[in-house]
Amino acid sequence: MVDADQTFVIVGGGLAGAKAAETLRAEGFTGRVILICDERDHPYERPPLSKGYLLGKEERDSVFVHEPAWYARNDVELHLGQTVDAIDRGARTVRFGDDGTLVHYDKLLLATGAEPRRLDIPGTDLAGVHHLRRLAHAERLKGVLTSLGRDNGHLVVAGAGWIGLEVAAAAREYGAEVTVVEHGPTPLHTVLGPELGNVFAELHREHGVRFRFGVRLTEIVGQDGMVLAARTDDGEEHPAHDVLAAIGAAPRIGLAEAAGLEIADLAQGGGVVVDEQLRTSDPDIYATGDIVSLHHPLFGTRLRVEHWANALNGGPAAARAMLGREVTYDRLPYFFSDQYDLGMEYSGWAPAGSYDEVVIRGDAGKRTFIAFWLKEGRVLAGMNVNVWDVTERIQDLIRSRSVVDQDALADPGVPLESLVP
Repeated sequence: MVDADQTFVIVGGGLAGAKAAETLRAEGFTGRVILICDERDHPYERPPLSKGYLLGKEERDSVFVHEPAWYARNDVELHLGQTVDAIDRGARTVRFGDDGTLVHYDKLLLATGAEPRRLDIPGTDLAGVHHLRRLAHAERLKGVLTSLGRDNGHLVVAGAGWIGLEVAAAAREYGAEVTVVEHGPTPLHTVLGPELGNVFAELHREHGVRFRFGVRLTEIVGQDGMVLAARTDDGEEHPAHDVLAAIGAAPRIGLAEAAGLEIADLAQGGGVVVDEQLRTSDPDIYATGDIVSLHHPLFGTRLRVEHWANALNGGPAAARAMLGREVTYDRLPYFFSDQYDLGMEYSGWAPAGSYDEVVIRGDAGKRTFIAFWLKEGRVLAGMNVNVWDVTERIQDLIRSRSVVDQDALADPGVPLESLVP
């Protein structure tokens, strides 16, 4: 069968899906490309939603992956505001949720992304309770932060992960009062551990953020639909005009699960099981982005990575695999964050409990440094804070799996490239 006779369907109109469609055309695929997005906005990138766009430093149009005319110009059939509610693997069709239309596919790519986890406490239906995942959320939240800053209002953030901290930083820049409630002992504890989590705690405290560690929200108190306060399980009540639930995201795997595709267990992050070519347990169905559970050869375990770089690189890799190209998707996890005057990049994978030492190169007190997480002398991950153009060298160190001289690793005068065999 020639390309022109084939139909490739992509379910999910985020960065991964849009980049997959772009790659199919760039690689010369001449068949039908159908991209189905459950939002009414054209595919966009998510990092600006908690960074530049939320702060008012980037225009709305800057978040989109392609200009709207790109899709028609490249013969990509874009279905906005539509959902897929079923996959028939035998017939190789997907069914639209609104009118039951069936669409045939020769190859199918699932890029359905993730959704915010919800607080399961009284008061979450109040108008002042927010999530941040979609462009519409960011538009609403930007208006909220503007009002809070103008009126000296209070924002309570549930969760001290990346989204929670970035929104807390934005809220302080608008002038709002901010309290962050986190059940762990430090911000980002499961990602960075206590050593580096405290760096972010001090950064935010210096900018006026109040933290409540080791507690959880138990109730959001309101009146006439409006938020008045937030209660924690230590009996305290915190003033609040708005609350942001930033307690993580869950992969949107319902469609894949209902179709009988293999799903990873929760201990490995859940997600749709794929091989190194991003192919699921069905040879005609691929998956990419937040929903993917992929065995990473370097770390010897399955990972599910939700970060921007995974969508940016995974979409094109899946598209090439769908075309029959040789693909081995083994990129290192990578993400970045901007908070106040701190910018950072993180490469690798070193969750709490997986490493035995942290080595600092530079001055953590001045927040100009590189942190390395090591196990048995080998670098598992590295984070550069206000130090730039070192990501490639950090990733080379991780990939080398070599035992490093820790004194040399900590010495800014020793070039990182000299530590790679």
